Amino acid sequence: MTIDATAETFDKDVQGSMTVVDFWAPWCGPCKMMEPVMQKLEKQYGDKIKFVRMNVDGNQEIAQRYKVMSVPSLVLFKDGQAKEKVTGYYPEAKLAHYFERKITE
Repeated sequence: MTIDATAETFDKDVQGSMTVVDFWAPWCGPCKMMEPVMQKLEKQYGDKIKFVRMNVDGNQEIAQRYKVMSVPSLVLFKDGQAKEKVTGYYPEAKLAHYFERKITE
């Protein structure tokens, strides 16, 4: 199940072997397109990847910490450390391929 992170819980929420944080905003059109894609991928990869969402509205300090300049942005964490960021809308197949590569690294 996707975790809705807050500023208070964020550092704890990204702990784990692999976590993907979806930085989004309610006014963002591409974020709305990305939401069902992320829900499908969570069903597929939820046993290997922790899925977290962070609404950038009201959480600018966390977005700035990870250099999130536009949404949607996905930040991949391994063992609690940010490793990579992808920005913009990605189709399901492309993100699935990305997740497969990251799981096998």
